[in-house]
Amino acid sequence: MKNFFALIKREFGLFFADSTLRSVFLLAPIIYALLFGFVYQKGKVEHLPIIVVDLDNTPLSNQLIDMLGENEKLQVVRVKNTNNGTTETMRQMKAVVTVVIPERFEASVLQKRYPEINTYINTTNLLTANMASQGVQTTLGTFSAGINMQGLKKKGMGAEQAATQYEPFKVNYIRLYNETGNYFTYMWPGVLAVVLQQVLLLGLAVSFAREYENKTLEKEFLGRTGNAFSAILIKVIPFWILSIFILGIYYIFHHIFRAPIPSPLMNYAVTTGLFIAATTFLGVFISALLPSALKATQVLMLLATPAFIIGGYSWPLEAMPVGVQWLSSILPLTPFLNAHKVMLFQQGSLADVWPSIQHLGVLILVYGVLALITVRIKIHQMKKRPGRDEAQAAE
Repeated sequence: MKNFFALIKREFGLFFADSTLRSVFLLAPIIYALLFGFVYQKGKVEHLPIIVVDLDNTPLSNQLIDMLGENEKLQVVRVKNTNNGTTETMRQMKAVVTVVIPERFEASVLQKRYPEINTYINTTNLLTANMASQGVQTTLGTFSAGINMQGLKKKGMGAEQAATQYEPFKVNYIRLYNETGNYFTYMWPGVLAVVLQQVLLLGLAVSFAREYENKTLEKEFLGRTGNAFSAILIKVIPFWILSIFILGIYYIFHHIFRAPIPSPLMNYAVTTGLFIAATTFLGVFISALLPSALKATQVLMLLATPAFIIGGYSWPLEAMPVGVQWLSSILPLTPFLNAHKVMLFQQGSLADVWPSIQHLGVLILVYGVLALITVRIKIHQMKKRPGRDEAQAAE
């Protein structure tokens, strides 16, 4: 046991002696958490620039322009009286939408000829395009409803009756789980989990590979551990301990940026602990399998880089090809984010995320066994090598 703790102390020494590993593992989570926190802190986009081409220039068209400007999502940055060069103006003003009010708009409305308003949407950025489109649709819908109701009132119909004539039934849209549609609340947990997985895999990519390259695997490490199970634990325990530090930093940042925290924390600790265990065993397996730290890092980053995209957090897994779904299923981030999303947004319990917990358990078992087999093979090869050396010396 004394030797076990001595080797763990050695692992901490190797970790803190490596300036690159130290900065990546300890500073990267803080830097990225602050960076993404400040980027998404506002949570929603407001005052998106739009252009209005008013070919009518009447009180009714001016009223519509005023209503567009009063929408919190929109900001009218230019009003044009001709439609010439509108595309160039959109590019220069970085406008997201152009609304074109046709000629004789007011006259057509009053004569019930149902004029058409064209909207041109800049879909370079789909997020801002969708937000601006929703803002324009809401404003135009409200404007249209108001005109219809005013027409009915002029015919002598009461306000309440006019409302029922225009809107025979009401539709109530009730948002659940992320009521404000806050983008920060949506992105924050996913990004932090990606950063945690990346730094864990980067750190463990060199765990065994560094021993190969420094030629310390046999004498200084495996020769003192006694068995493969102890060797793996010695490699992962320091990273488990250091992960607590990262999670503590994340917890502080949740309060600084007023981000929602899964409750109760014990449920979050269970799923996060399983996620960290699965990720570290994956890192140990690849590091023990490949003798080069560079190759191990490349393979692990090749697996981890697309993890957020293919993990089903922002795009449903069902819409992906079967091959991509299979690839996402072997990454610990996928079941962890599925569980985290349910517990964070829907206040789910561990029973609600039991399939994800089972998924993480299977990954822990598979990667743990693969790492154990790989390290045992290395120990077996190490024990056979002295015999070969003696035979070669006798010859």
